[in-house]
Amino acid sequence: MQDNSHELFALEKKFWQSMVDIDTDTAIELLHEPAFMVSSHGSMKFDHAGYRKMAEQGTMVVKSFKLSEMEATFPSDGAAVLSYKVHQILSPRGKSEKVEQHMTDTSTWIRDGDAWRCVMHTEAPASTAKGGDTGQR
Repeated sequence: MQDNSHELFALEKKFWQSMVDIDTDTAIELLHEPAFMVSSHGSMKFDHAGYRKMAEQGTMVVKSFKLSEMEATFPSDGAAVLSYKVHQILSPRGKSEKVEQHMTDTSTWIRDGDAWRCVMHTEAPASTAKGGDTGQR
């Protein structure tokens, strides 16, 4: 099985940068249709039009990000799961105040023809305990 970790890490960063740039077309090129998102706000299934609405009209916008501790596993040649930490700065749309967040994220990517597409993304507040809530690693 081929290790495409570097390619997928680059795609994940490209997706994040598309959020900062509000480059919805680039993000949509990287998304499977439909896709899923799970966060502290619940879970949602969305199509490309739904993503466009969230990205261009949502209440919060990503101003900057830093990804770290990126890991990948490949359950099959056509599937990859990424796990990483992200330090992100958000702002309410149209306002200058900033919200800083430290999160733990995962993204599941599938091969769609010659391209990788993100089909599922999860995010949760990062635990301050090493190794998560168990304190083990």
